[in-house]
Amino acid sequence: MGNRGMEELIPLVNKLQDAFSSIGQSCHLDLPQIAVVGGQSAGKSSVLENFVGRDFLPRGSGIVTRRPLILQLIFSKTEYAEFLHLKSKKFTDFDEVRQEIENETERVTGSNKGISPVPINLRVYSPHVLNLTLIDLPGITKVPVGDQPPDIEYQVREMILQFISRESTLILAVTPANMDLANSDALKLAKEVDPQGLRTIGVITKLDLMDEGTDARDVLENKLLPLRRGYIGVVNRSQKDIEGKKDIRAALAAERKFFLSHPAYRHIADRMGTPLLQKTLNQQLTNHIRESLPALRCKLQSQLLSLEKEVEEYKNFRPDDPTRKTKALLQMVQQFGVDFEKRIEGSGDQVDTLELSGGARINRIFHERFPFELVKMEFDEKDLRREISYAIKNIHGVRTGLFTPDMAFEAIVKKQVVKLKEPCLKCVDLVIQELINTVRQCTSKLTSYPRLREETERIVTTYIREREGKTKEQILLLIDIEQSYINTNHEDFIGFANAQQRNTQLNKKRAIPNQEMIMN
Repeated sequence: MGNRGMEELIPLVNKLQDAFSSIGQSCHLDLPQIAVVGGQSAGKSSVLENFVGRDFLPRGSGIVTRRPLILQLIFSKTEYAEFLHLKSKKFTDFDEVRQEIENETERVTGSNKGISPVPINLRVYSPHVLNLTLIDLPGITKVPVGDQPPDIEYQVREMILQFISRESTLILAVTPANMDLANSDALKLAKEVDPQGLRTIGVITKLDLMDEGTDARDVLENKLLPLRRGYIGVVNRSQKDIEGKKDIRAALAAERKFFLSHPAYRHIADRMGTPLLQKTLNQQLTNHIRESLPALRCKLQSQLLSLEKEVEEYKNFRPDDPTRKTKALLQMVQQFGVDFEKRIEGSGDQVDTLELSGGARINRIFHERFPFELVKMEFDEKDLRREISYAIKNIHGVRTGLFTPDMAFEAIVKKQVVKLKEPCLKCVDLVIQELINTVRQCTSKLTSYPRLREETERIVTTYIREREGKTKEQILLLIDIEQSYINTNHEDFIGFANAQQRNTQLNKKRAIPNQEMIMN
């Protein structure tokens, strides 16, 4: 591949990146890319702005980058910027670019400083850049500010890891020189996903702010925490320079002078500075894309084949014939019904041997879980005896009774029957949960039609919920019925009147414990 071909690699991946962004990243392809990671005040923005030679990133305290910014730098004779979400507009004023990034961020994340993984794609065409694509990620934060969500640190961390865990991503870990390298958030995170340091590139910022007499030479010479791709030092403009609108050209000249005149860095001055960092990243990304392309190509081809197969299926009918599509959708919905029935009723085909599913789980709820809940209701015998004796005494009032009154018996039994409500309703809840899980499992075949899947799930779940209400009403009604009339003629019932004559049978038939107790 000639040099010309090499230069085409980054734009090629840019095209893929745009395509995936516009279809919502649904293709699970790991594109070769560089993700920029650093603590909140590590100087990431300055590094990126120095590449472009323009101030275009939002600044401020707290998390400023709240969505990933895919920054595609493209070498061109003229200088302008454009956003993927505003294809028609060319920005030549970079203050407007900053404003647009802020607006677009708020549009998705709201103004409460929350974050979102949906990227903003920005292209900058300029004679001062080399072809290079970087993803600027939110700064690693420690403390939530203002009305930020309290778990913001976790959210940011998860989002960064989502990008940098991919084998195809190079990690640009930005660390300020005026902090202890061992505590660098960026390097710590990079080490988690790249323990060997094979795809991490170190950038050390703020070298000019180090204490008098100290320097970062060991780090920059790759001796302290070695990375295979090494470290590059840069000197950004200070906050004062930025506010005083010191232009980036002058800043780059000052940076070059700093390295050439500093005793600790003079000998490595040619391996330092923003222009060299940009050149190194351009080379590393190009080589990285070249290495990743064969695998990427295979993956793309296999996805293309499966898509073509799907398209082929639809080609077999006349374009104006909607019956085929309707038939396909109808079949899917019918299939859903069949699958659901099989899971509940049980069937021999595609039987799950790893865990219980559907009907079997519901069976277990009825035959194991529900009886267990009933047994758990065991009452304390002493309490029951005391309740019985109080009930009897209260019913007799001032009179001394000779026989155990029926009313006392009824009062106690009703109290016991009411206790059944809880386990019965809990049993319904467990079964409902199981049905809803089964519905979800059965709709998994509809993934290619997200709307159909959503609707099917919604309709069936709503129906289940309606029946749930009716079922619970029936159960409560049944318990009320049981309470309102106690049938003492039932054969299992050992009454007082016929206790004597049936005493002989009593030994044969195991009496129900609490009724035996009431007799005693």
